[in-house]
Amino acid sequence: MALEIDHLRCFVAVVDSGGFTDAAIELKISQPAVSRRIAALEASLGIRLLRRSSQDVTPTAAGERVLIRARRLLTDVDDLIRDAHHGANTVRIGHAWSTMGQHTVEFQHRWSAAHPEIELRIVRTPSPTGGLAERACDIAVLRTAGTAATALNDSRFDNVIVGMEQRYCALPADDRLTRRRQVRLADLTDRVLAVVARIGVTTPDLWPHGSQPAVHVTHEIDDWLDIIAAGRCFGVTTESTTTQYRRRGVVFRRLLDAPPVPIRLAWWRDEKHPATAYVVGLLSELYASSSSRSEN
Repeated sequence: MALEIDHLRCFVAVVDSGGFTDAAIELKISQPAVSRRIAALEASLGIRLLRRSSQDVTPTAAGERVLIRARRLLTDVDDLIRDAHHGANTVRIGHAWSTMGQHTVEFQHRWSAAHPEIELRIVRTPSPTGGLAERACDIAVLRTAGTAATALNDSRFDNVIVGMEQRYCALPADDRLTRRRQVRLADLTDRVLAVVARIGVTTPDLWPHGSQPAVHVTHEIDDWLDIIAAGRCFGVTTESTTTQYRRRGVVFRRLLDAPPVPIRLAWWRDEKHPATAYVVGLLSELYASSSSRSEN
């Protein structure tokens, strides 16, 4: 006999209420139905779950163990049902790092004003798809160079460019290049480039063949910042990092001759969140406004 969720729910109700009669009232079913469900659960598991006396009903030692797991399972089931029916009341925006850069706070404020009925959650997942492939988010902000660009070849996703970000060089604070307002790729060829595995946007391929820097691989953005601050490496990143990851000992300078990085929003092709169009429109507007200001 297969174990059923209703059997577990009935078992928990009997324990919590202290008897079959009160459990039947709580569940709005008959007392014989409660008895049948408990019997079915015990038969399915092959163990006795309850001790019955003339005064009360208590779980056995095995029943105590099952009770703990049953509560967890029922919580997960209830969460699943709630998400299935009310998922449109929440939108999760994922990112691998830097969220929306300088636009993050403004986006949150504009969202709250326009859609107070929809909860906005920003979720960081250090993966090439910013948590999209892992189902950790509904829409992902992707800086599409390096591994992220490869991830978008996945036919399961749709995406659109909402803006561009300039590249910046991250340098140790005492580096001689920090005396300049801007640096060039040629200034960096004899150094060691720190890259973040899986989510980085810059590889040695940014430099011409024959003048590529050596590479040191890190696995987290904090490790990347630490090794640069220590003076062992430099890094190349997007403009958003300069606002979201300020670190003592690290100075950012504009990388003058490197191409900008496209910023994309991506989502599951067959499971498009109802708020996707608004997210795309708002972030596109914010990037366009910052681009206009920089040109002026």
